[in-house]
Amino acid sequence: MRTELVSEPGGPDRPNEDFASVGVPASGQGGSLVVLDGVTPPRGPTGCLHSVPWFTARLGGALTELTVSLPDVPLDEALSRALARTASAHAATCDLSHPRTPQATVVLARWSPAAVEYLVLSDSALLIESPDGAVTPVLDDRLARLPRAALATDALVDTTVRNKEGGFFTAAADPAVARRAVTGTLPRARVRALAALTDGAARWVETFREGDWTDCCTLLRKEGPEALVERVRALERADGDRAYLGRGKRHDDATAVYVRL
Repeated sequence: MRTELVSEPGGPDRPNEDFASVGVPASGQGGSLVVLDGVTPPRGPTGCLHSVPWFTARLGGALTELTVSLPDVPLDEALSRALARTASAHAATCDLSHPRTPQATVVLARWSPAAVEYLVLSDSALLIESPDGAVTPVLDDRLARLPRAALATDALVDTTVRNKEGGFFTAAADPAVARRAVTGTLPRARVRALAALTDGAARWVETFREGDWTDCCTLLRKEGPEALVERVRALERADGDRAYLGRGKRHDDATAVYVRL
């Protein structure tokens, strides 16, 4: 097994809100990956005393431990337990019902000699490469399917479509949201490699259209996650007239994990 990981903040003046880890049990049989993309809240109250990096560090740490130490617990149940654990760490001091309480997108994968399990919640991406080189993206496309009018303002996103029926879901304080994730299991023999990308790294495909998901996996395999993020940064800097970025951030936190099984 070979693993490579890079996580880069959107700029030197603000903290990285992403989280990434790869866990390998002491037995050396199997492992797991965790990638979170913290949701940057709009200016204004969030009901919470804590930052987004505080939240992603605790949720990511809990997920890393649970996905490795409890291999028989399904990934959606592991996410539910990790959310409950994280919520309990600040429920006494913070209003966890606030729509802007710290939250994140989630990508999980866990592999054993027999199977590969996966979970995706919100707009980060998991790429699954088969032994013949075919690449299958696992995406939760509920946010992408929303009408543009529903995403006109951050306030509207918070109050009408985030973590609501007919909208999209992120990991915040409610453990029940784990049931909303895209999940599945494949035989280990059908998986050669895995790649997990936050949307800041996935811009190479989704925003700048430099290639498709298969091209992205090829780049990761040949040059590594750092090369992918470097290419995204170059494209962002070159987009001076914002033809591609539009209203999006000039530079977003970008995280990529590549695991060759």
